[in-house]
Amino acid sequence: MSNNKASLSAVIITKNEEDKIALCLESIKWVDEIIVIDDLSTDKTVEICQKYGARVISHKSGGNFDRQRNIGINNASSDWILQMDADEIVSAELKQAIQKILVDGSGCAGYKFKRKNHFLGKPLLYGGWYHDFLRLFKKNAGKYVGASVHELIDVQGKIGQINADMEHHLCRDISQLIERHNYYTSVEAKRLLRERGLVSSKEIRYHLGIKPLKLFWKTYVKRQGFRDGIHGFIYCILDSYIHCLKWAKYWELTRGKNADNLSR
Repeated sequence: MSNNKASLSAVIITKNEEDKIALCLESIKWVDEIIVIDDLSTDKTVEICQKYGARVISHKSGGNFDRQRNIGINNASSDWILQMDADEIVSAELKQAIQKILVDGSGCAGYKFKRKNHFLGKPLLYGGWYHDFLRLFKKNAGKYVGASVHELIDVQGKIGQINADMEHHLCRDISQLIERHNYYTSVEAKRLLRERGLVSSKEIRYHLGIKPLKLFWKTYVKRQGFRDGIHGFIYCILDSYIHCLKWAKYWELTRGKNADNLSR
């Protein structure tokens, strides 16, 4: 056992999270440092974070969440980084497992653990929603790569596994979920146009009509989302709708520009 406990910084990205952030911060009061990268919130998010002693850095994301997280990493002073969102809570079991790693030392550069998604009060254990995330890593070993709302972490070194969950509370109601993804899909539509340029009307129709049905079959049937009951059914439908919405917005951005005149 190491005589020196390693230090831990929790890095959180936020934007108008006043209804969630307190529970998140309450679950990580034990860490050495809390860094919040705030996307110019207009509610009480910053005020709440400061009450918990967090260091808040205001920076407009422009839809680039990778950059937001890297800003947090670069400003952290601890040996280890725990990346979080404002709607996530560190469970007692996960806290205990992380503290053991910090005390005992580790040959790993990072750790994966499962994130348990809660939808309107029910955990979603099927449908592909309950899987591993790499969120704990040594500061000098990890960084985020890309420019998207779907961040990708690159950790150099051995990756271990923690058998404990991070609790993720998706939304307080369906309206909030749709409001959030209205923003995300706008960002993703612009990214699609930037990265792929103009695609054919055939591909757009596929993503608007066929792909959502395939996604529903994959999450609800193949990955057994039906085992989560009506909650699983509704969430699988909403997930398919979100894909459709992203491509509808892509079509809107390219309307009149496609070579085959999809807009007619």
